[in-house]
Amino acid sequence: MNWETLLLLKRHGDTNKRLRTEQEETRLGFEVDYDRIIFSSAFRSLQDKTQVIPLPISVGSKKDFVHTRLTHSLEVSVVGRSLGRIAGQQILKKYPSLKEVHGYGFNDFGAIVAAAALAHDIGNPPFGHSGEKAIGNYFEQGNGKKYKAVLTDVEFQDLVDFEGNANGFKLLTESREGVPGGLRLSYATLGAFMKYPKASLPKKPSKHIVDKKFGFFQSEKDFFMDVAKELELVPNPNNPENGFYRHPLTYLVEAADDICYTIIDFEDGINLGLIPEEYALEYLINLVKDKINTKKYNAMTTSSDRLSYLRALAISTLIKDAVDVFIVNEAEILKGNFDSALLDRGKYKAQIDDIIKLSVEKVYQSAEVIDKELAGYRIISDILDLYTTALVNIKEGKGTNYDRLLVKSLPENYQNTSTSLYKILLDTCCFVASLSDSAAVHIHNKLMGKQL
Repeated sequence: MNWETLLLLKRHGDTNKRLRTEQEETRLGFEVDYDRIIFSSAFRSLQDKTQVIPLPISVGSKKDFVHTRLTHSLEVSVVGRSLGRIAGQQILKKYPSLKEVHGYGFNDFGAIVAAAALAHDIGNPPFGHSGEKAIGNYFEQGNGKKYKAVLTDVEFQDLVDFEGNANGFKLLTESREGVPGGLRLSYATLGAFMKYPKASLPKKPSKHIVDKKFGFFQSEKDFFMDVAKELELVPNPNNPENGFYRHPLTYLVEAADDICYTIIDFEDGINLGLIPEEYALEYLINLVKDKINTKKYNAMTTSSDRLSYLRALAISTLIKDAVDVFIVNEAEILKGNFDSALLDRGKYKAQIDDIIKLSVEKVYQSAEVIDKELAGYRIISDILDLYTTALVNIKEGKGTNYDRLLVKSLPENYQNTSTSLYKILLDTCCFVASLSDSAAVHIHNKLMGKQL
């Protein structure tokens, strides 16, 4: 892979090449990507989607603020922008022609990573990560398993392993009537967004990080392949027909996410009293002990100020560490030989592992989180079952009046029954995934006759 191609400004439907030297400096193409994402309805729905801890949560007599998918995504984009800018400075030093001949600046790298990071969770279903599992479970063990016999293996795998990353790619790129190419993001940003550039099958053909999950549904295969080939991503020999190695900037997007959920989820747990403050501060101090200004820290009189100081210091420390690993391994990353996350190769891996272990025990497995995930499983399964059954019945000419009423309650772009069975099932999954937590609860209550 080479950086000139990887920084491609091309958008879906372009007939002329977009040159960096011809860009309007006050609003660069990569910055337009960020704007299009943040103004999209799919992004706005993240404000009512669970990050980890459900909202609202009572602690004693007060309700404390915790992160949603929206605030998490905004923070990841800020961290990603810093990662991209710092890495971009080093890359431009190594490849001066990128600036001198093609006109790229370090801000371009920051803008690409920030936009991709902003969108990294845009395809995730309601109720946290259990939402993906609930959709997959419906097809693997629920009433949806009957469709296995009439779908191809890879089509059914798309449903069984329903993946927020693949749904995100669909949301960003799917054409609608009068709207070709979805948000029409630059190929560079789409490439950086593609965390797992492969189809759902073969499943985990290697231990390389790109094979951990998948990044596109069969419905978007042609668009995905076009982006991968235009960027000249390296084909993955473990999956040469349907898989590629990552766009290098994807590693920075992933690092931004890893940094934020490691530190911010931990901070939420502390603020909500799920993790004892004194105990927790030690974990953060272990991570940043070489960077702490002891005089400044000891002068702080409130625990929230001390925690904010340590959080900011921890994020700054991990940003520098991630960029260091990225630059040292840049040549291997361009070849596709770098097979793990940046922070897994960093010097703070042990401290990060300790923090994550405590978060899993005290936050991710807390009663509030488990209760929300249990409810989410049932809500998602019921909604999926009712809508898929109605849509398929109508497609097969067996639709009842109730089926027709159900389908009319769907948004218009999900009512089509003249398309393939695979597309009907996948689109219904994507509709459920588009719902916010409260919207899913509201629809479930209506469909179950609990609310008018």
